Amino acid sequence: MIVSGINSVTTPLAGWGRYPIEPCHLFRPERRRELAAILASGAQRDYISRGLGRSYGDAALNRESGVISHLRLNRFLAFDPETGVLECEAGVSFAEILQYFLPRGFFLPVTPGTRFVTVGGAIAADVHGKNHHRDGTVANFIKDFKLLTPGGEILVCSPASHSEIFWATFGGMGLTGVIVSARLALRRVESAYVFVDYQKTRNFEEAIGIMGESDRQYQYSVAWIDCLATGASLGRAILMRGNHAPAAQLPKRLRDPLAAPSHREWNLPINLPGLALNSLTVGAFNALFYAAHRNTTQQLVDFEKFFFLLDAIHNWNRLYGKRGFVQYQFALPPESGRDGLAAILERLARSRRSSFLGVLKCFGDANPGLLSFPIRGYTLALDLPADRGLKPFLQELDQLALRYGGRVYLAKDATLSAETFAAMYPQLERFRALKRQLDPKGVLASSLARRVKLVES
Repeated sequence: MIVSGINSVTTPLAGWGRYPIEPCHLFRPERRRELAAILASGAQRDYISRGLGRSYGDAALNRESGVISHLRLNRFLAFDPETGVLECEAGVSFAEILQYFLPRGFFLPVTPGTRFVTVGGAIAADVHGKNHHRDGTVANFIKDFKLLTPGGEILVCSPASHSEIFWATFGGMGLTGVIVSARLALRRVESAYVFVDYQKTRNFEEAIGIMGESDRQYQYSVAWIDCLATGASLGRAILMRGNHAPAAQLPKRLRDPLAAPSHREWNLPINLPGLALNSLTVGAFNALFYAAHRNTTQQLVDFEKFFFLLDAIHNWNRLYGKRGFVQYQFALPPESGRDGLAAILERLARSRRSSFLGVLKCFGDANPGLLSFPIRGYTLALDLPADRGLKPFLQELDQLALRYGGRVYLAKDATLSAETFAAMYPQLERFRALKRQLDPKGVLASSLARRVKLVES
């Protein structure tokens, strides 16, 4: 189909987890004015924006309807070297920002575990990183953004202007409007390195106890967690906490502090067999990984290894074979978090489901975002193969998270029910009301939005 000279193609799309896979009508605009033309065309029932497709489930899918790719709308628009504020189109990736601005002494203020996300996607999912306990989400560093409403109006949204729309857009999964551009405050750094302390813990309770007592000393804090360990070793972990390395403290052999060493990159060219990741292989890996680490301090690590380890393996999602996987992430408040983590980790261990990745972090204060995910407390992310019994199992975990006052992250979700979602997000009705005000004709929707009833089916 052609809209004002813009071709659309019908193609199967998926998130990074490759579950689910759905047929969508994909538009690839190259100019900002084409965004309004697509929305106004009526060529499809409704539309959702899509960046690099790194949300894991169906957030950037729209079954049998329109998907707007922003990958050709990735221009830098302005930069102020005094303040570090970058203005760019929504399709600019974090990788592109690092490529051009790290050599100039600027780093991302907040980043998830991959640099292959776009600025627009980061806003829509209100991404967090290893520094949430100190810095919060990316929302704290967005000065303002330009939002194309479904009615064709451009709004400049900030904490002081259209503030309700501003905060609804963070975590709003692309449903308040199309993000055209944004102004992002970058962080000044002296080097491309991090000093990291590694510490092994016997179980998850020891891990969160240490993190709670000393995370304030670190800009970044995360723990790898063994989700198959049981008994006294339930949730045994390796804490990995660090701060940006000052240039004066680097070895003299590193002549350019802002140039990280080059790493060999790998590509997984084929899908691994479905049984390659199972409780036996993952259990063996976990045992070796835990045994290989020692308690060390002030270990110098370049930013790629600390922040983006899996980015060095292109198409690493093929580890899970054709069936794909779900990355399941939940957050729990501090007053019930220990009991909730214990209950979920025990249930996971009993299931013998092989989570190749287990990441534990402490969250700081929540922000005013109506659907923003982080709440003060603890968060755990898991990768689980999408086998036949996964959906009921995850919905069982949903109920456990809900029982302990928690919530699930929409950017990674693929199975959450509308009823459970409503119980987890108390500001849902405010979001729905604002959505109806901004989009009375239902121009913006997604498969996720219909599944959890953010929009009418």
